[in-house]
Amino acid sequence: MGMSLVSFTSIPLRFSHVPRSILPLNSPNQCQIQRASDDSLSGYRQARVLTSKPIRTVCTKAVLSEQRQYPKMGAKSTGPIPPSQLIQVVETAATTGAEVVMNAVNKPRNITYKGITDLVTDTDKSSEAAILEVVNKNFGDHLILGEEGGIIGDTSSDYLWCIDPLDGTTNFAHGYPSFAVSVGVLFKGNPAAAAVVEFVGGPMCWNTRIFSATAGGGAFCNGQQIHASQTDQVERSLLVTGFGYEHDDAWLTNIELFKEFTDVSRGVRRLGAAAVDMCHVALGIVEGYWEYRLKPWDMAAGVLMVEEAGGTVTRMDGGKFCVFDRSVLVSNGVLHAKVRLQFPFP
Repeated sequence: MGMSLVSFTSIPLRFSHVPRSILPLNSPNQCQIQRASDDSLSGYRQARVLTSKPIRTVCTKAVLSEQRQYPKMGAKSTGPIPPSQLIQVVETAATTGAEVVMNAVNKPRNITYKGITDLVTDTDKSSEAAILEVVNKNFGDHLILGEEGGIIGDTSSDYLWCIDPLDGTTNFAHGYPSFAVSVGVLFKGNPAAAAVVEFVGGPMCWNTRIFSATAGGGAFCNGQQIHASQTDQVERSLLVTGFGYEHDDAWLTNIELFKEFTDVSRGVRRLGAAAVDMCHVALGIVEGYWEYRLKPWDMAAGVLMVEEAGGTVTRMDGGKFCVFDRSVLVSNGVLHAKVRLQFPFP
């Protein structure tokens, strides 16, 4: 059974800013992971009570003229490890995990459950083991957070690897083409390098494409640089969201947001893999994505992909994003103010 990062209450990690779900230690550049409170979910409780006034009416001239510059969340550099060296290992780790998944994609699944509907397969575990082997071989002194294995390694390291060995396990179990292997590396708490191997096609025609990014180095798909779209109207946008396994207040809030955004845009898709959703924003085929109840391994790679492709990443209230905030709003950048103001936040 996978271990949640929020269950580790005494692991020191260095961050360039302190997310709201983490308390500061003695050093201003350090923080300590604690169990997330309801307030760390970026305001979903406030969002749940929607007014009867249609959300689409908020797109006023003031909104259209807003030129707010949202804070960057990517690392300023890849640290002492050169970008070319770091991304080579990140890509190797992700593709090694993807080989395990590809070998299993047409075979029967051995499925167990973390919850009533939250699946885990032998493939998740095997993929993570293969990724860990690559990381440990190259950077044995780094800290690693895996969805299935929890946190291992040197807690004093400036580097934290966030690994999702099979993002979209339910889709994988059903043979539905929206799942991926996601590997993101944080340097002092901020995304520095990322790779996502997306599985495309479907039964009888499975294939993959690999997304990669480094801080300040741009985002790429199959080796070609990619850019977020330039669509600047919500009504001409295609959006994506996701729903967690817990049918709680955040889930109910998102049902309402799904309805409202469906009404004001060209449509809202729910594909079921956060890393894939964010890579699609980076690729320019959708304009925005939001989701509650996420974990660091869900977001660490995808958010860097979006920012390096020219998009914007924030919390849902527009504040500076950290991968420990548990909810995220990303867009192509030019639409961010308009999309964010659809949310019932002050």
